[in-house]
Amino acid sequence: MRAQPNVATTPPTPPTSPAGRLAATRTTYQALTSHKRTEQHQERGKTGRSSNVHAAAMEPATAAAAACPRLLVSLFLVLSCFVSPELVHGQPDALGFISIDCGIADGPSYPDESTRGLRYVSDAGFVDAGAGANAGINPPYSDRELAARYLTVRHFSGGAARNCYTLRGLSPGGRYLVRSSFYYGNYDVLNRPPSFHLYLGVNRWAAVNVTAADDMYIFEAVVVSPADFFQVCLVEIGQGTPFISGLDLRPLRAAMYPEATVNQSLLLLNVRRPAARFALNRYHFWRPASFYKIYRYPFDSYDRIWQSYGDVAAWTNITTAADVDVSKASSFDAPPVVLRSAATPVNGTRLDFSWSPDTSQNNDSSSAAYLLLLYFTELQQLPGNALRRFDILVDGASWNGSRSYTPKYLSAEVVEQVVVQGSGQHTVSLVATPDATLPPILNAFEIYSLRQMTELATNNGDAKAMMGIRTTYMLKKNWMGDPCAPKAFAWNGLNCSYSSSGPAWITALILSSSLLTGAVDPSFGDLKSLQYLDLSNNSLSGPIPDFLAQMPSLKFLDLSSNKLSGSIPAALVRKRQNGSLVLRIGNNANICDNGASTCAPNDKQKNRTLIIAIAVPIAVATLLFVAAIIILHRRRIKQDTWMANSARLNSPRDRERSNLFENRQFSYKELKLITANFKEEIGRGGFGAVFLGYLENGSPVAVKIRSKTSSQGDREFLSEAQHLSRVHHRNLVSLIGYCKDKKQLALVYEYMHGGDLEDRLRGEVSVATPLSWHRRLKIALDSAHGLEYLHRSCQPPLIHRDVKTKNILLSADLDAKISDFGLTKVFADEFMTHITTQPAGTLGYLDPEYYNTSRLSEKSDVYSFGVVLLEVITGQSPAVAITDTESIHIAQWVRQKLSEGNIESIADSKMGRECDVNSVWKVTELALQCKEQPSRERPTMTDVVAELKECLELEVSRGMGNYNSVTSGTSNLSATSADSHNDAQANDLKQQSVLELGQVGDASPTHIGPAPR
Repeated sequence: MRAQPNVATTPPTPPTSPAGRLAATRTTYQALTSHKRTEQHQERGKTGRSSNVHAAAMEPATAAAAACPRLLVSLFLVLSCFVSPELVHGQPDALGFISIDCGIADGPSYPDESTRGLRYVSDAGFVDAGAGANAGINPPYSDRELAARYLTVRHFSGGAARNCYTLRGLSPGGRYLVRSSFYYGNYDVLNRPPSFHLYLGVNRWAAVNVTAADDMYIFEAVVVSPADFFQVCLVEIGQGTPFISGLDLRPLRAAMYPEATVNQSLLLLNVRRPAARFALNRYHFWRPASFYKIYRYPFDSYDRIWQSYGDVAAWTNITTAADVDVSKASSFDAPPVVLRSAATPVNGTRLDFSWSPDTSQNNDSSSAAYLLLLYFTELQQLPGNALRRFDILVDGASWNGSRSYTPKYLSAEVVEQVVVQGSGQHTVSLVATPDATLPPILNAFEIYSLRQMTELATNNGDAKAMMGIRTTYMLKKNWMGDPCAPKAFAWNGLNCSYSSSGPAWITALILSSSLLTGAVDPSFGDLKSLQYLDLSNNSLSGPIPDFLAQMPSLKFLDLSSNKLSGSIPAALVRKRQNGSLVLRIGNNANICDNGASTCAPNDKQKNRTLIIAIAVPIAVATLLFVAAIIILHRRRIKQDTWMANSARLNSPRDRERSNLFENRQFSYKELKLITANFKEEIGRGGFGAVFLGYLENGSPVAVKIRSKTSSQGDREFLSEAQHLSRVHHRNLVSLIGYCKDKKQLALVYEYMHGGDLEDRLRGEVSVATPLSWHRRLKIALDSAHGLEYLHRSCQPPLIHRDVKTKNILLSADLDAKISDFGLTKVFADEFMTHITTQPAGTLGYLDPEYYNTSRLSEKSDVYSFGVVLLEVITGQSPAVAITDTESIHIAQWVRQKLSEGNIESIADSKMGRECDVNSVWKVTELALQCKEQPSRERPTMTDVVAELKECLELEVSRGMGNYNSVTSGTSNLSATSADSHNDAQANDLKQQSVLELGQVGDASPTHIGPAPR
């Protein structure tokens, strides 16, 4: 990468023409890709370690081959194809190296001449199938003298913002050098060099800012792999298409670079100096300095790139042909060849060099920290009266106190490394001491930036399990890189639990409607913290595996709408029976819920089944016919009685004799008096206005006056009065009295200081004093108690028919009560399951099944309450605007969001971040269950109350345990797939869309409580 000069020397003017730039680039690449054969022979045998063996072994083999007859030579070449160390896809070679040529087609590896045979492979086995595309660089930027790996690129246009290479076969806790290279070469013929980000695992490595098509950009880092695989990722930032030319991984000895840990990586400083070819700050000093020389493998056993520092007018070089002992510098293992030369000042007593911040690593802040490694060895055998001694100063201060340094003859040392902190330019000075007779020397140096790995990756077991699942089912989505981290790139369909002191764990996985086929993959069983697993609405086949019952944290499992077969494992059945697991297996034609016994019937069983299949429907049909006659007869009697009673109530003459109302009866004059002539209107709905009043004892009341234009007639008024007079529950609004004075109709009931739930969720007060998740759960539970009382405790049962947030009123302490009983219907007796009546209610809350069939049941209230629960969770209205002109029903909006697995976009932001994610899961699941079709699949209000109690207990206990907040993770949440499947069936009902998208009917619903301010 280009950067500002870091020494006083004026940089040479770079060539500006394409041909000139290409010539300069070619010189650079020739240095990387070709060494003089004579120098190879001179250096061979002096490199030490395994590289000696590797290099020395080449000459005998070549000589032997030359001496063989032509046939034997051919045979040798054929056999060599079989024994050459091919690199298995995604795995290291025999040296532990991974050498990737990005952008070439999948095929055999090839040897790289510049490294004497290191074999490079296609990147096809290191990226997901179909990720990115291959391209060759464009003339005039391609050249036959370029190393082959720089002639192609893989680019990642469109699709996921993050694309990753996965390097496998590593040692957990092992140290590795990772190197990535980028040569744009105008491969896309757009001549628009891009910028993008480079990541080491889940932590940012560098910003790749390409400024010229013919510049090479190389980045190196020393990392500690936390697992047996490691990932390098390219992230698109909206400034062009990410691409890559090459990627290398080299293992290091455990003792090398001890500053590198799992929590801290070393990034080789990437600042270009004027005379250097690359921006890699790992330098040696070779004479003549004007000849640009690069050392890497096999001279460096770890394939580090050492480049010549270049010519500095004030310096000269000293060299030796003798071997240099590097045993005392084993922590960094500098190759002997780079230590056989050194820089020293020509006429002076000091040697200075400096560096500037690396903008690619964003280390220009005051917190920037660097690791500086200085390599020294005396190359001249000094006479007794000669002394080379100098002080080492960093930014003018001695880094080793008052001690001066004297290099040892042909014995390499790394002077104690030092962490240099702070932004701006830094300078290193080697200053001869007063008693020194020789100037200072410097053989080599490296400069690293210290990068804290603040992002913690997903638990290793979870990450490997997810990779296995991705591979088995060939899932695309945005499943690139680490499943949970960074949070901005977390995989769709996951919910992760994060901790500041440990890895992320996967707690929910939603793969509903993901086109899964085949068996349930065993990798699911490796997700030890998984609580919620939704595999519904796919084409999974085979038996339900036993390992699902062994998953220790699993609380919800949805396998519905697949092609599974056989019995349910007995352990899963036990978990379902004891309540520790919610299990859904519906719509699997070949599943039988009979424990471990076989599902296949024998011939006798088949015959018995056939007889039963014929006889049972006949018997049931006969019973239903008889029951229908009896029910119709009883209903006719009840309806006649009801109509007679209602007619008598409408008669002023019989009003005084009626015992229907046991509450106080007000005259119209009394109402004018207690409301101060209807002075303060606190609400208005389809029935009319609601006014604030005060009784004689000062108690506030709400007075509901029927307007002359009201859509609610005498019958509805009398119905509400009758129902309020006979229901008594803490979660139902209490009737204090009524007025039927000539043509004036009114109800007087308790005043609710907290207003209605709709206003508290979406009105002005919702911003000033938002409801917490705990309070919302309490309000939902209160409301559910009220409806349960109507359905279960009233004799005969009552169906409210207009359950909505506007009809849930709140006290000053935010206790909730159900109100507005004008549309309530009565069952003739407690044994009836439904009644037939003209549909009524509020659009958006109205049960589609009730609307289309006119069959009203308690499950119609359950449907409406499900909408209320979704409002409580999201804060949205039943009709959610997605554009300026288009709205969708809240349930459809929630399902769309949940299919992305992101609860942060669903949970009402006004709640803040303090709510238990498990509690939110359960309430969302419950809300969608309440909307299932057909209505018999919905829970009862008793079931709803039980579920909400459990959710509230989870929230209450959150402060006493380690629960996850809604935003702890990518915060993914899922609806059950069965709900989505069943609701999809509901879409076939006529006018479903009209019901769910319609605006609230009539005038604004009645608001009882203080008027919005």
